[in-house]
Amino acid sequence: MKIFSRLAVVALTFWMLSMPHAGAQILNEQAFKLFKLIDLISSYYVDTVNEAKLTDEAIRQVLKELDPHSVYITRDEVKEMNQPLLGDFEGVGIYFNVLNDTIIVISPISGGPSEKAGIRAGDRIVRIDGKNVAGIGITTSTVRKKLMGPAGTKVSVDIKRRRVQGLLHFTITRDKIPIFSLDASYMPAENVGYLKINRFSAKTMDEVHKALDQLPLDKMEGLILDLRDNGGGVLTSATDLVDEFMPKGKLIVYMKGEHLKREDFYTTEGGRLQKVRLVVLVNEGTASASEIFSGAVQDWDRGLIMGRRTFGKGLVQKPFYLPDYSMIRLTIARYYTPSGRLIQKSYKEGYDEYMKDLEERYQHGEFMNADSIHLPDSLKYYTLVDHRLVYGGGGIMPDIFVPADTAGNTKYLREMIGKGVVTDFVLSWEDDHRKATLKKYPTVDEYIRNFSLPEKEISRLRQMGEKQHIEADDALFERSRDHMLLLIRALIARDLWNSTAYFRIINEESTVFQKALEIIEDPGKYQKIFSGK
Repeated sequence: MKIFSRLAVVALTFWMLSMPHAGAQILNEQAFKLFKLIDLISSYYVDTVNEAKLTDEAIRQVLKELDPHSVYITRDEVKEMNQPLLGDFEGVGIYFNVLNDTIIVISPISGGPSEKAGIRAGDRIVRIDGKNVAGIGITTSTVRKKLMGPAGTKVSVDIKRRRVQGLLHFTITRDKIPIFSLDASYMPAENVGYLKINRFSAKTMDEVHKALDQLPLDKMEGLILDLRDNGGGVLTSATDLVDEFMPKGKLIVYMKGEHLKREDFYTTEGGRLQKVRLVVLVNEGTASASEIFSGAVQDWDRGLIMGRRTFGKGLVQKPFYLPDYSMIRLTIARYYTPSGRLIQKSYKEGYDEYMKDLEERYQHGEFMNADSIHLPDSLKYYTLVDHRLVYGGGGIMPDIFVPADTAGNTKYLREMIGKGVVTDFVLSWEDDHRKATLKKYPTVDEYIRNFSLPEKEISRLRQMGEKQHIEADDALFERSRDHMLLLIRALIARDLWNSTAYFRIINEESTVFQKALEIIEDPGKYQKIFSGK
């Protein structure tokens, strides 16, 4: 009768969720039908069933019929899901990769347990808790499971370090490790700043404030805020970021639903960036909280949105915990921008079609040409200050469309990246040249200005690809070469210094970044876009 008790919880949960609503009687009748089904399976079904799997799948299928973002999350998934939003996890604190069946430490996280214990970049982990982990086909997920654990617990590792005889033994006490949401902060021009935020976590604004403290705000006249591929996260972090750019009392977003009265969110205090020119970079991976930020900035004519149409995720989920600490995240409302635009794209064609949306955008040419986007007049809205035309209907349409940069995006390069050749090359290069590179280029500025791979190393890179059956004629290789070498320069810089160094290099050839820099450096050109002249 275990299956009865487990699935009964599902029925009872939906029955309890239905209680406050006007249609409670109808929903209760459906819940009792589910009870009956469970009883029949428990009493008469011909075979034994996997109770946990059946329970999980039943919940998922019910929620899938509602909308694409009402989901069921298992107990283990709940814990894993919360880590990036809380802004930390517990473990030993290293960036690593598996190269040639060996765990190589790319770098210890600054201030983390591994750095404190004496682990260095380039170290090879050959044993964990006395068990061999080299040459056994270990995966990155297995490494994480072995090294992560509750703060205060200990794990021992045996390290092979270049030019050191024998193995080095370390006992590391696990601790909380920060997950950073701010990837980069620097000044690409004398009067322009740049921030790259990869998610909105509980600690995002702490990171932003720290970064702003280190930038010359007295010189900053413009800021490029990069939210490309930022899938959202904690709403209050996004609204707090809006506070940095607007005065107190401005509507940021509102939400409403069938059973939820309209709730408005306003700016609460003026921030340090109210006077700077602002360009926000977005693409089809910009979603949820990032779209709320972008929509508020656009509706109040506070900054320019540049790039490609955002994802279109504007449904509000509320968590409901089940007795085993798993969770249902049930959609209870929709988000609207200050002008009244619905952020959520349509899902009326069903879950499967909804999940194909980005692929269809690509097929229809939307990533390359703004004219491929056709929206009806019913979706027209106007900004609240300059009364510029903007569109609803799902996602935030940029003020300035910049197509995807596909110049160096060849099949050859995709395979070199996808099959791990570029990563393996970078790791092997760092392993052999880390010390000499840092000696030759003691600062990241010197590295960015002067570093280039010798031709013999480029030939070795090409040969590594051929060993993985990735071949290209000279013309195709030359088409891919510059973009591939730029990526390699950036990856090496990230590992030797930090992720800011990576974006400083990547942005050198980013079409949308260069366009943003061109506009934001010119006050006249920037303001002309708002006036529409």
